[in-house]
Amino acid sequence: MKKTKNDDSSAKPAPGPMYALSGIARMGSVTPPPSEPGQPRPIVVVSGLPRSGTSMAMRMLDAGGMEIVTDGIRAADESNPKGYYEDERVKTLDKGADTSWLDGVRGKAVKIISFLLRDLPETHTYKVIFLHRNMAEVLASQRKMLQARGAPPDAIPDERMARGYREHLDTVKRLLAQRPCFEVLDLDYRDVVARPLEQATRIAQFVGGDLDVSQMASAVDEALYRQRGTSH
Repeated sequence: MKKTKNDDSSAKPAPGPMYALSGIARMGSVTPPPSEPGQPRPIVVVSGLPRSGTSMAMRMLDAGGMEIVTDGIRAADESNPKGYYEDERVKTLDKGADTSWLDGVRGKAVKIISFLLRDLPETHTYKVIFLHRNMAEVLASQRKMLQARGAPPDAIPDERMARGYREHLDTVKRLLAQRPCFEVLDLDYRDVVARPLEQATRIAQFVGGDLDVSQMASAVDEALYRQRGTSH
């Protein structure tokens, strides 16, 4: 497995529910035609709401042989025992920081929370793998993670949080459709867990390259699907 790392020295959790309220579709072939001469390779972005399965998707790409961008600073824990696959530089995208590091991410995969997609510069092209998950499951998983950290429970009612998230997702959907630098593959978390080989094939077709879909499928651990809702 190849991973690109930087040497930042501290990690902070990805933006959570309060960040949400404050800020508040297609397939190719496994081996696509080569890019036009001189055309930069796209950046593969794994995105979605917090606790929507983005770490699982990154793990699948890693297992399949894609080079991923992570600094390894945020360690695996009870909430994500197989790792978060994050890079601290992502968390500076909305702060006007230097984004030249993205030049080195072309042809690789990086995890970027949905709230930060709008801050990606249009000087690159992006293949966005966007994870969708039952909203009740997302909220329950976030609560469980806060409890595991010993953090106080969020005071925002679930109904208000869900409404804010849905409004945010609508905004992101429009953004991704309107900006030509984005190409999107939508994935449902339940579908990936239930049919990992089928969904791994979709991912491999979308991002292109010679990925091992069997290894990608084997990276999906159904035992980690611990917050199960009954409806979307």
